[in-house]
Amino acid sequence: EVLSDADRLHNIRPGWFLLMVVAEALSFVCLWWLMRTLLPQLSLFVAATSQLTANSVSRVIPGGAAIGGATMYRMLAVAGINTTQAGGVLAAMSILSTAALFAIPAIGAAIAVFGAPIPEGILPVAIASAALFLLSLVVGIVAIRTTRPLVFVARQLGHVAHFAGRVFRRSWNIDPDNVVAERDRLVGVLGTRWLSATAASGLNWMFDYLVLVAALYAVDADPRLSLVMVAYASGAVLAMIPITPGGFGFVEVGLFGVLVLSGISAQDATVATLAYRVVSFWLPIASGLVAWLLFRRRFPRRTAPARL
Repeated sequence: EVLSDADRLHNIRPGWFLLMVVAEALSFVCLWWLMRTLLPQLSLFVAATSQLTANSVSRVIPGGAAIGGATMYRMLAVAGINTTQAGGVLAAMSILSTAALFAIPAIGAAIAVFGAPIPEGILPVAIASAALFLLSLVVGIVAIRTTRPLVFVARQLGHVAHFAGRVFRRSWNIDPDNVVAERDRLVGVLGTRWLSATAASGLNWMFDYLVLVAALYAVDADPRLSLVMVAYASGAVLAMIPITPGGFGFVEVGLFGVLVLSGISAQDATVATLAYRVVSFWLPIASGLVAWLLFRRRFPRRTAPARL
């Protein structure tokens, strides 16, 4: 039903789509910045083409996260990056990206206490997004530089995981000691570059989040900023669940449902969800094919299918 309303996208002015595309492009640029922060010897070309290709693969193949990671690993190796370093980059990117994502609903919950709506006008939204980024950066700094808050959050998440495990009859658990150990290992990999890596990871999600905000503005919706953050994070988490490639269909329905619960009309939520997914899901898939062709042109002889 959500997908059947795709014809309503023509009601959105082209300028809004341009703004969404620019925000999504900046989101990917931040990922390339993160990769080069983790591997300073990595060229911008290899960072961009490997990330775009891996992202595209992960969105079109079932269980794509693993296949996408293997694709990026292979491309970095073909480009001359040490395989041990390539594996470390993938692990660090996964940890930083996931941590930044799960900080978003926490920030949204904090903002909800003040009942903050989305401000009117593009400039106030940009200012609000900058404030959100600073908050996410503070969360990252606290998690990296201190242990007690991290242990406290890990324990609370452990309670949630344990409850969810009982519901789904799974032995899910989060050990705070393991969380701290992973944090320490990550800091060891990052060294003095941890602040830059944390900033790049946070900005990646913030720009992608702005795509959804722009989509909501395009349909004249006026929801609360905090609830939109929760809806966005919900959609991003749903995309990680390998029920369908890239969460296709599954994410659209989930994001639509949360937006409706946040007070947006069903019609506005449908159009905004579809506009957001066109820019954040379909366009990156197309760019991945272009990136792969450019990579093969640069490395024609050494490029071979990865053995998975």
